[in-house]
Amino acid sequence: MAATAQDSQAPLRGPEKKDEDREDETEFSPFYGIDKGAVLQEARVFNDPQIDPRRCQQVITKLLYLLNQGEVFTKKEAAEVFFGVTKLFQKQDINLRRMMYLCIKDICPGADEVIIVTSSLMKDMNSKTDLYRSNSVRVLCKIIDSQLLAQIERYLKQAIVDKSPVVASAALVSALHLLGNNAEIVKRWINEVQEAAQNKNNMVQFHAVALLHALRASDRLAISKLVSSLTKASVKSPLAQCLLVRYRPFYEFLESCLRHKAEVVIFEAARAICNLRDVTARELTPAITVLQLFLSSSKPVLRFAAVRTLNKVAMTHPLAVTHCNIDMESLISDQNRSIATLAITTLLKTGSESSVEKLLKQIGSFMSDIADDFKIVVVEAIRSLCLKFPAKQRALMNFLSGVLREEGGFEYKKAIVQSILVLIQEIPDAKETGLGHLCEFIEDCEFTYLSTQVLHLLGQEGPKTKEPSKYIRYIYNRIILENATVRAAAVSALANFGAACEPLRPRIIVLLRRALSDNDDEVRDRATLHLEQLEGKAGGPDAVQPRLDVNLVAMEKALADYLAVGTDKPFDISVVPKAPPPARAAGSGALGMPGASSTSGGGALPAASATRKDPTAEYAEMLRSIPQLAPLGEVFKSCEPVRLTEEDTEYAIFCVKHVFEGHIVFQFNCTNTIAEQVLEDVSVAMDLADAGDFEEAFTIPLDTMPLNGVGQCYTVVTRPPGAIATGKIVNILKFKVKEIDPGTGEAEEEGYDDEYVLEDLEVSPADYVKPTLLSNFRKSWEELDPSTEKEDEYGLGVREGLQEAVEAVIGILGMQPCEGSEAVPPNARSHTVLLAGIFVGYQQVLVRMSSGIDAANNVAMKLVVRAESLELSEAVHQIIQDA
Repeated sequence: MAATAQDSQAPLRGPEKKDEDREDETEFSPFYGIDKGAVLQEARVFNDPQIDPRRCQQVITKLLYLLNQGEVFTKKEAAEVFFGVTKLFQKQDINLRRMMYLCIKDICPGADEVIIVTSSLMKDMNSKTDLYRSNSVRVLCKIIDSQLLAQIERYLKQAIVDKSPVVASAALVSALHLLGNNAEIVKRWINEVQEAAQNKNNMVQFHAVALLHALRASDRLAISKLVSSLTKASVKSPLAQCLLVRYRPFYEFLESCLRHKAEVVIFEAARAICNLRDVTARELTPAITVLQLFLSSSKPVLRFAAVRTLNKVAMTHPLAVTHCNIDMESLISDQNRSIATLAITTLLKTGSESSVEKLLKQIGSFMSDIADDFKIVVVEAIRSLCLKFPAKQRALMNFLSGVLREEGGFEYKKAIVQSILVLIQEIPDAKETGLGHLCEFIEDCEFTYLSTQVLHLLGQEGPKTKEPSKYIRYIYNRIILENATVRAAAVSALANFGAACEPLRPRIIVLLRRALSDNDDEVRDRATLHLEQLEGKAGGPDAVQPRLDVNLVAMEKALADYLAVGTDKPFDISVVPKAPPPARAAGSGALGMPGASSTSGGGALPAASATRKDPTAEYAEMLRSIPQLAPLGEVFKSCEPVRLTEEDTEYAIFCVKHVFEGHIVFQFNCTNTIAEQVLEDVSVAMDLADAGDFEEAFTIPLDTMPLNGVGQCYTVVTRPPGAIATGKIVNILKFKVKEIDPGTGEAEEEGYDDEYVLEDLEVSPADYVKPTLLSNFRKSWEELDPSTEKEDEYGLGVREGLQEAVEAVIGILGMQPCEGSEAVPPNARSHTVLLAGIFVGYQQVLVRMSSGIDAANNVAMKLVVRAESLELSEAVHQIIQDA
């Protein structure tokens, strides 16, 4: 009942209006000006001999308003109100009785007071009025404790199977709320709940299915059996069918639900198919077809649901959504701006390069009419489109700079700035244009965080441009006009220019001297330090931007371990793993921003491109924190998790392959779903008979496999350095089983060894390749040595189309398609795909894949490879030949 108090005197206004309009159009709440003391005085009306139902309803309404506004009632005040309300049971007025129920639930009386009202509520439970019976069940289950619940259990079980749908639903929903604190009592009602699940009323069936699932929530096998039985029983309630769709995301069942007569079930099934793990384009087709029909529906909610789902699908399967582009183009002019926004962003993700200008023009016409949340979605879609079609970066960058100058909140402006930073980082040709737009932005930026971020970027990248001097004016203006935080960032940015550009150093020193009289300590300290460095002291100009070739996270951990030991020996930095070498780039190189390597040469993007998410970064820090794995060095690539057990088995085991320079680490994510057992000393033994190039080095067992949680064990194998070792590995899960004593709930001291055969695991050539997105494939191709080029032709057999063949080869090589070349035009008889990747050892490989299809659907392919060595080019062809 108690909460933070709010001002109950303030009027409830509508949307903010201009000051001149407020005098005439301000709307006041009917509760404006009410006072707790005055309402408590009015509550004495409950004690009148002749009860006025209407007046009592008004007083209860005011009490509920005060409670929901956070007004605190003392124990004495709450007791007086409660006892007053209970006297109203003598009045048989339906509307008054409903208000009484709400008041009793919100006041939530103490244990002593509950006994007083229980008899009245029990009387209502046995009333002939369904409204009384249903509401009294809800109130009783809200206010009683376990002891009283056991006394009325019989009545609640009867209510669950009551003929009245209102009463049955009330009892089922109340049981769901009681599960938290009284699970054992509710589990005794299972027979009644199962009977309610066969009720002809849709709402009763829906609540019964939800309760049955909640009762089995901790037992995955029981849930599977429940869903199977309900599926066979042909649940008639659309809402209950939706629950089954969520509980049982199996493709065959979901696909059958697409033919249901209820639109809500059809949509839920289509959405579930789109969310399936590792779903293929072919499996998506029926769901996309249904969603496409919803796009032309007369119901706005269906159009919104369909376009929102397609928007998410376009992030992972843009080609599957292209068939809906014509329907989505018609939604751009939809009266509902949310639908129009989602339609335009989906088109941005699936559209072609030629449609970019047209889409930008349509977006600009309504950007000012939509909320910031949707504007952020549009900005992120434009960023993805620019990465997909780098040649259109000028038009897209101009659009982003235009909306950056418009009004908007912090999150919106932050999204725009982050997008420009990413484009600068990954598209070299956009660098100077983007820096210019950001300079204009900080001239009138009200957000300190964004200003400091832009200044840091200018300090890093400005000195590397053709005319670094043109940025100094913008940076120095910040020292004069901004707050202390921005001034400090500007001083550091100027110092970077002085350190990197020797001709500008005297001018930078003059500007920094002016900051020595700043009224903020941090600004003065930075100016003093950087002046000393630029004048050759305190480490010289090179010390302005110190660089370490060690892994900073690993170094922090090593230093912490060193201090914990308390030894007198000096710290040995050689034990700290080195930072990974930067990927070979093309063009002007990736930028030295967080998450990107500073390189020279060509214009390659970081391996973790925008279109192909690289999970390596997510695992790298975790692997470094494991002492046994730290000596292996930096992980080159982490693959996506692979499931090694069936969906409904006792144990859920997933494997993640981590590729190192001379090792592969197999990380097994283990989950126990059997509450009656404890599994200890868990490890995975690997049979390497069919993978002769590997040799098992050591294992890191898991002490205890967590119940419904995730624990990790590791198996490490060695491989010849530089070799692309492949093969199929047989896996056996080994562990010690200890049974749980039902009486004490503790595990027995002695256990027994057991093992469980897992699915085979395959190491493929694609595991050794990191996809890399290039902004200028032709330039990068020409920069590689032509003598490394290797060309060959292959027959791919009969295929349904070129798109299937292209996807198959991309999957085998594990490389990144560039310049949107992975999309095969409809009805095309020939197509060329450009692929880029980095092989283990950080060696760049580029591939031109030309394919054609004849009238009999036979596909032929010509593969031309260039790499940093001829041996690597031959290895790529060998991968295709072995496949």
